[in-house]
Amino acid sequence: MAHPNIEERRNEQIEAINLFELETKARKLLSQTAYDYYAGGANDEITLRENRVAYERIMLLPRTLVDVSERHIGTTALGEPVSMPVLIAPTAFQGLAHPEGEVATVKAAGAAKTLMTLSTLSTFSIEEVMAVATGPVWFQLYVFKDRATSASLVKRAEVAGSKAIVFTVDVPLLGRRERDVRNQFKLPDDFSVKNLLPAGLFDPALTWKDIEWLAGITKLPVLVKGILRPDDALLAVKHGASGVIVSNHGARQLDTAPATISVLPEIVDAVGGKVEVYVDGGIRRGTDVLKAIACGARAVFIGRPVLWGLASGGEAGVRCVLEMVRQEFDLAMALSGCATLGSITRRSHSGIIR
Repeated sequence: MAHPNIEERRNEQIEAINLFELETKARKLLSQTAYDYYAGGANDEITLRENRVAYERIMLLPRTLVDVSERHIGTTALGEPVSMPVLIAPTAFQGLAHPEGEVATVKAAGAAKTLMTLSTLSTFSIEEVMAVATGPVWFQLYVFKDRATSASLVKRAEVAGSKAIVFTVDVPLLGRRERDVRNQFKLPDDFSVKNLLPAGLFDPALTWKDIEWLAGITKLPVLVKGILRPDDALLAVKHGASGVIVSNHGARQLDTAPATISVLPEIVDAVGGKVEVYVDGGIRRGTDVLKAIACGARAVFIGRPVLWGLASGGEAGVRCVLEMVRQEFDLAMALSGCATLGSITRRSHSGIIR
């Protein structure tokens, strides 16, 4: 999986006017195996398509004659100030997209004044990434059969300065991603996963008590990622979660699971403000961010677009992705008659989505 020369990428203008064009560009730069690993979903990829199509089905109802000469899009995520409600999701093996991988991503996140979530399956160590971070970083955790391994990762993340632990709960076993099966995907021989080796370590015996265990071994807040049901969201709160991330793992686990945006409103209603609710999956436009906020999300996470930015231009490419989404979201707010995040609402006669 050879990379184009790093200097060529740094000097290359990111010639794409939206995230779909950026993916097309990244696809040409990546090997087929690497692109399929990032882009693929489980089985027939029904949920992968639905994550995107579900946003397209939601229509916006703009308010007119509202003073939108100034828009305020900054917010907080578990108390951490961010410049917009667009955060970076954890994605594995970013070094396949660019040699600087997660280091480039965290630099871009800091420059954009937003938050990055670092994957357990990072190609750089927690310490290497945190050493160059200028903004908040959350650490995504898989709880493995060997609890001591997971506890060690949590402690390392805490000592390094991570602000929260994101506990991914939808991988009792790895989903079947047929593109990877067809390509016989494996990491290059010279490729390292700095935090641990993942093969065979997922624990299908995890239960809600493991959230209590995790919350008990760290001072950091714990968010539960992989929730698709209101009752599970309530159980997460009951067992000590400080936040919930509505996610179907980028459609890479259980195919025909629902699109995340389709279940977000009922989960938000069930939680009732007890904890913050976030969402990922399928977000490609500023209007998607607007729809997610209207449905009650505190903020959204984007994953694959960050990888396309990385492949196209390293840190500059990720900065480009974040700026694209920021500009699109800001324009969508203005055109919808929303000057503040609080004015982006749903359901009532004054809501902006239908």
